[in-house]
Amino acid sequence: MSNLKLNPLKKLEIIIEGEHQEFATDLLDRADVKGYTIVGNLSGKGSQGFHEGHLMFNEDEVLIMIIAAVPEELVEPLLEGFAPFFDKHSGVVFVSDIQVSRLVKFKG
Repeated sequence: MSNLKLNPLKKLEIIIEGEHQEFATDLLDRADVKGYTIVGNLSGKGSQGFHEGHLMFNEDEVLIMIIAAVPEELVEPLLEGFAPFFDKHSGVVFVSDIQVSRLVKFKG
């Protein structure tokens, strides 16, 4: 693995209710994010108590996490795009520093 060159990016982990998945992915797509992973049926405890991650009636009733690796210059515009959403809906965005080996997969 010593032949792989690592490049710095930012990782966004967006946790929202499943019914808002289209809003979040549309925002990422419009920002030209090259890809993301969606993880469903999340369980966990937050400010609103414990959330059970099983399907109740449909996929809109669960929490999801959208994970994306983005260049640093996209972080602030994406957070600005999510700000009005989080004024009205529950959820959170985690931002962390990461390194990736195939930068071409994440930058245009």
